[in-house]
Amino acid sequence: MSVADQVQTVRVKGLGIAALGVLFILPDALLVKITSVDPLVFLFWRGLLLAISFLLISAARYPGRLIAEIQRCGRKGMICAVAFSLSTLGFVMGMKNTAAGNVLVILNMAPMIAALIAWAVWKETLPWRTWVVILVCVCGATLMAISEWGRGDPIGLIMAGVAAVALATNLNVARSQPGSDMSVMLMFGASLVALVAGLLGGAVIPSTRDLLFIALLCLVFLPVSSIMIQIAPRYIPAAEVSLMLLMETLFGALLVWIFLGEVPPSMSFVGGAIIFTALAVHGWLEVRRYRAARLSRQPSGAGPGGRV
Repeated sequence: MSVADQVQTVRVKGLGIAALGVLFILPDALLVKITSVDPLVFLFWRGLLLAISFLLISAARYPGRLIAEIQRCGRKGMICAVAFSLSTLGFVMGMKNTAAGNVLVILNMAPMIAALIAWAVWKETLPWRTWVVILVCVCGATLMAISEWGRGDPIGLIMAGVAAVALATNLNVARSQPGSDMSVMLMFGASLVALVAGLLGGAVIPSTRDLLFIALLCLVFLPVSSIMIQIAPRYIPAAEVSLMLLMETLFGALLVWIFLGEVPPSMSFVGGAIIFTALAVHGWLEVRRYRAARLSRQPSGAGPGGRV
């Protein structure tokens, strides 16, 4: 297999991992909206339950050698953990202090921020086609959120900006050390979220109903999603991972509409169609290049099974 073929195979694998991670994170917005707890209480339980989940999953993946895997991550691993906690805190506090549209517009800049960080710090460049997809998706996401733009406290905008930069930083740092599995550091980031929220008064037991929804989110959906998204930068650029996360904006809003009856504004449908089309075309082209690479490796006159 040539180097080019290997690169394309790795890219398709990375896109698949990122897509699976996004699939599991789709119920996030719905389950957050269903709960009626104070944001600090939500953050405390989210951080605590996620820390437990990450610990159990990491221990199962690395039996008897989890500590060694953590040590391999080094200082960059701690940066990922802190960045993960900041992105979580920034997202929730941003949603608390300003309109959701403001937060989404800023968060949707994460792919561009990630690409710029990769270029400025690690000199990693993206193909022009990826830049086109990023710009198109950012425009589509902005259309989805623009109906709520301008409402809310400015502190919410600041926290949303913190979340976007932290997300981009986390994925880029994970990308810079592909030999280490940075997902084992997520337990520390989640613990930090619980610690901060607890110190601010969030260590309160919510109602049984709310606790069940938070547990469903943090023991089932988010652990799988977060680990997949954290692993994906080992195979594809951080900008492309954060680009896949834009699908949460689209399908997360769709789930809220279906189950809670919150009808999105008309511009959301336009923006969503733009995002879905751009990402679908991007994925189709990657798979097409992967198949073309496989066919080019077959002997002349061979069929799909490699036999003449």
